[in-house]
Amino acid sequence: MIDRELKRTLGQMMHGVQVVGAADDGVVRAYCSHWVVQVSFAEPIVLASVSPRHDTYPLIRASGRFSVSILAGDQVDAGQYFSYPGRRFHRIAEEFLELDEDGLPYVPDAVGWLGCELIEVQEHWGDGTPIDHHLCFARVVRARPGRLREPPLLYSSRLGWRVAGDRAREPGRSIRDELLERLVAAGYDEPGPEED
Repeated sequence: MIDRELKRTLGQMMHGVQVVGAADDGVVRAYCSHWVVQVSFAEPIVLASVSPRHDTYPLIRASGRFSVSILAGDQVDAGQYFSYPGRRFHRIAEEFLELDEDGLPYVPDAVGWLGCELIEVQEHWGDGTPIDHHLCFARVVRARPGRLREPPLLYSSRLGWRVAGDRAREPGRSIRDELLERLVAAGYDEPGPEED
């Protein structure tokens, strides 16, 4: 069990919200996640943390693929719907999913969606201890842009649903340039391109 203070601190972490979907043998399932991340710049690789107890998981394993729909700030309804196992809502909200030409489910009107092919699944830590959420590494093999200019939906267990919005930097100010000027003023050379 996670320590209460540690849990509260981790709960401050803000994450983008996605719907991960899979299909196999005519069965389609999806769940809401905020644990999908890009893990490589050199290649289009993502990591999805998936509970093996979720009904989407066996479809991911059997088909070797899944989709990731990146939700927009105005799609809390889809996020909330897929936050629970579909059986709890008797799968009544069919409007939240469509199938692409290859049969992968995606959320319509999302910021965008990704089609992913499974590379590897990590079920245990290096010492053999089982992981409660399996780590599914996948290559993004296609992307469909949607409403790319819309702010994405965010979530934190402490703050709840949020919408990304205001810029964090002042317009016209380059913090990087200011740091480089300080570096030169302190007598150091500017970092070369290999150090970026």
